[in-house]
Amino acid sequence: MVCDDVKRIVYFFLDGELGASKATDLQQHVDGCRDCGDRVTIHKRLRNFVRRKLRSSAPARLRDRILLAVRSAS
Repeated sequence: MVCDDVKRIVYFFLDGELGASKATDLQQHVDGCRDCGDRVTIHKRLRNFVRRKLRSSAPARLRDRILLAVRSAS
């Protein structure tokens, strides 16, 4: 796994949508690469922030559109 791979699949990883082997490879890379570790941490925090805000104040259709946009931006 290389840094470009992490950039492409970080949201699949955070959603638990990677196979076990690929998730393990990504985790091992992140554990050894500070830049990617920071990237994953930032994406986790951003996702959690957006989810908290969307749950309380946005209509379901808007929530879905924003989450889709966030996923496609990574």
